[in-house]
Amino acid sequence: MKGVTNMKFNKILKNQKTQPNTHNLAGGQAHRLSDKAELVTILLTSFLDDKYYRSGNESAKRITELVDRIEDKKFVAKAALYARREAGMRSVSHLVAGEIGHSVKGELWTKDFFNRVAYRVDDVLEILAYSIAVHGKPLPNAMKKGLGQALARFDAYQLAKYRKDSAELKLVDAVNLVHPPHSEALGQLVNGTLAPANTWETKLTQAGQDAESDRDKANRKAEVWADLVGQRKIGYFALLRNLRNILEQAPAILDDAVELLVDENLIHKSLVMPFRFRTALDALEQADLPRGRRQKVVSALSKAADISLDNVPRFDGRTLIALDSSGSMIGKPMKIGSLFASVLYKVNDADFMLFSGDAEYVNLNTDDATLTLAQRVEEKAQWGGTNFHAIFKKAKGAYDRIVILSDMQAWMGYYCPKEAFSKYVKRVGQRPKVYSFDLAGY
Repeated sequence: MKGVTNMKFNKILKNQKTQPNTHNLAGGQAHRLSDKAELVTILLTSFLDDKYYRSGNESAKRITELVDRIEDKKFVAKAALYARREAGMRSVSHLVAGEIGHSVKGELWTKDFFNRVAYRVDDVLEILAYSIAVHGKPLPNAMKKGLGQALARFDAYQLAKYRKDSAELKLVDAVNLVHPPHSEALGQLVNGTLAPANTWETKLTQAGQDAESDRDKANRKAEVWADLVGQRKIGYFALLRNLRNILEQAPAILDDAVELLVDENLIHKSLVMPFRFRTALDALEQADLPRGRRQKVVSALSKAADISLDNVPRFDGRTLIALDSSGSMIGKPMKIGSLFASVLYKVNDADFMLFSGDAEYVNLNTDDATLTLAQRVEEKAQWGGTNFHAIFKKAKGAYDRIVILSDMQAWMGYYCPKEAFSKYVKRVGQRPKVYSFDLAGY
């Protein structure tokens, strides 16, 4: 399984048929992806939640179908490893791991795969829970050995944090199922002497239970937040999720929280999705904060988002960015699309266009913070139909490239926009490269 981080998934797109040969979920003419390309698309975009055109259960079913059909199971395993360890995708990697365990027999590499796909302790629990629920017992030997090796490398704090004593499948149950190599921490877990993890959740709960009054409770919580943030005892994702609470309950630690927010090493190590910064900003706007303090945090969030997006390419020449603002983009797809559109716009010589039933250019201020731009883009969304033809009909000048961010469910005009694109090329005298990004994994 070595070399997974160097894998070039775009190579599998090279031999796609050039003629439309299927219909998308919205009913428009479309191109069918190869099984490998479709699997990668879903793994890197799907949280197995319900979407406009497909439910989470339907997405899960489609993944299992693709895993079954793809003969190159090592490719499937590498895709799952990339999704988990590089892209931070959890549920889809658990599903694929469970399917590999029951579809690949007698291969030496599978044990190492299960060891590496377990990035955190709870990955072990989720993979086992999926495997038992879907395929029953007994568990595959390679799965037990690989997940056992994974459990043996976690320390006492990590094991205590995810012991899941109230869950259907507890961590001690997992140990009894996979029989991992002995470690002192695992021995303590099994014999009941493993100390509880002193997590931020338990500290805050204890502060509330020990308080004698509301005022005392507020003071205790402020002390807990001050200790967690000041001593860097809180994870980055937890910091984002609780940012509003921290600033409301412990305003004195604003500077410490801002310093953590923009820590480049923490951001990259956390595998936090860039759209999470948008979610944190939306929550922050509901907080009752003085203008100066709010702006300081907003600026830090924007800087953090830029750090998480520091691999966004800088292009030579002129670029047109076209963002889908149709009704099926409401929610997470738009939050992701508006963020990527904004950062592409800021770092390139680019024009920006929103398209739905029609298309229109939108003027944006590149001096605005990335998150602010993303918010303004979403405010201008039309939430109508999906018309790809309109992009090329309304494009005014010659571009070196056109970047389309969409859930790719074009249906207005039915046909693929080849004719509209050809007319655009003839009109401007230049043929741009077109990059289309599927934001929903359809």
